Amino acid sequence: MILRDQVAGEQLDGPSVNTDPLVQFDLWFKQACACEVQDPTAMTLATASADAQPSARIVLLKSADAKGFAFYTNYDSAKGRDLDQNPRAALVFWWKEIFRQVRIDGTVERTESADSDHYFASRPRGSQIGAVASPQSRVLLDRAELERLTAEQTDRFRGRGVERPENWGGYRVVPISIEFWQHRDDRLHDRIRYRKDISGGWIIERLSP
Repeated sequence: MILRDQVAGEQLDGPSVNTDPLVQFDLWFKQACACEVQDPTAMTLATASADAQPSARIVLLKSADAKGFAFYTNYDSAKGRDLDQNPRAALVFWWKEIFRQVRIDGTVERTESADSDHYFASRPRGSQIGAVASPQSRVLLDRAELERLTAEQTDRFRGRGVERPENWGGYRVVPISIEFWQHRDDRLHDRIRYRKDISGGWIIERLSP
């Protein structure tokens, strides 16, 4: 694809990037979508428990705006417990097809209930039932137990809408650092980092590869 080759070959330099990293992210995200990157919303979420045990998994980005980067999950899950105990996280987007990576470090907060309600209501009914039924990250006896729990909730909500459970909703990563990585030949990659300063503005720095 000509567009994919063009984007993958772009140079990344301080004067060429937007002064606002969220605007820059939106540009790169739209380019990733246009280049048909396989699931550009997929991001690695790294958390740590209260005793500093790290953990990472793939989640899906549901919104990115001036407030931060939002995803949704069960608050009682392993990641939910980590984030409630230690509200800091790191995100990584890897867009292999265009040789780009974005890294985000930040603090974490829960999204507003109205946002969680709105997103939950937009999900397919099967996903809503699954969110209610699954005791996420808990040990199950076998697959049959999960299917039984799902059947129970299917019966419970038969003929009516599925209500968002109180232990399910969104988290938002509020960035304090965002790094944009662009592949270059001979491992001389471009790395531009935005770092929050004490006034709330952004310092733009080039990092050595």
